[in-house]
Amino acid sequence: MTTRLGKYTVRLENGPSVLGYAAVVSKMESEGPLASKFDRISEDEMFGQQSWEKAESQMQKEVVELALDKAGVVSNDVDYVFAGDLLNQCIGSHYGLRELGIPFVGVYGACSTMAETLALAGIFVECGVGGQALAVTSSHFCAAERQFRFPLEYGGQRPPTSQRTVTGAGAALLGAHGNPPYVKTVTIGTIEDMGVTDINNMGAAMAPAAAHTIKRFFDETSTGPDNYDMIFTGDLAAVGSELMHELLGRETIDIRNKHADCGLLIYDREQQDVHAGGSGCGCCAAVLCAHILPLMREGKLNDVLFCATGALMSPLSIQQGESIPGIAHLVHLSNR
Repeated sequence: MTTRLGKYTVRLENGPSVLGYAAVVSKMESEGPLASKFDRISEDEMFGQQSWEKAESQMQKEVVELALDKAGVVSNDVDYVFAGDLLNQCIGSHYGLRELGIPFVGVYGACSTMAETLALAGIFVECGVGGQALAVTSSHFCAAERQFRFPLEYGGQRPPTSQRTVTGAGAALLGAHGNPPYVKTVTIGTIEDMGVTDINNMGAAMAPAAAHTIKRFFDETSTGPDNYDMIFTGDLAAVGSELMHELLGRETIDIRNKHADCGLLIYDREQQDVHAGGSGCGCCAAVLCAHILPLMREGKLNDVLFCATGALMSPLSIQQGESIPGIAHLVHLSNR
């Protein structure tokens, strides 16, 4: 049963359980602080495939198989899969999951996709539409560069505000009954556009959306930062995180001592050349499934806000001089 708490927020009264989860990454991510936590690391960024796009599909296939295996479930037991990625028409998901035979709902929320798929899967399970549902997403550095900026062969220089797209994928299986953590509340964001046009400054484009969604969640749940162990955003990285703190500060909301950003957790900015940090659908998906959910399973975190952010632009919109709208969706995960 769901309860509307306001215009943006829905409480899931029963709280679907996270039955299983997995994260798959490649070499660059294996050199970061979370290296030991990923379920599978491929030294080959091609994942044995003939193109970067096919490699991303292979990542999705592998991460779903791992998540289902860890949950002790086969694909025939899953009622729905909610999945998306950054590639045109979400082909990473379409080709990666086409053999599973699971009813498929394609989702595009740019880098917010993991929170969006998790929210939708949770609502479907809570409402009894399906007993088990998958939330999946991925990104690939080389494929994203080719689509959104310049092919790597071009050798373009990236400014300090730019972020590195994570080569990774995450999958979480939700079920109506099971052990914690549980999906308790979701806040669906609105499109926010502050007129940012710099394709190499995604953090600035997404920060207003994150601030709006977090404030709306607090307002509609009558809670505040002190009610939660951690508040994770993704992928604002260094620039976007600071801008979000400034925007929330104008609303007298201070989350600094509770906040961590997936784009800053997955890489070591002092040792790795990632500029402002990580980004991409696979960034917060991999951090969620390799770091956040395991900490909750271990009882080290009990109440967490997972607020993934996305820049809703395309190469065509940028070429036409459009600004970059942002979006942020929030999921409250709890052990209670």
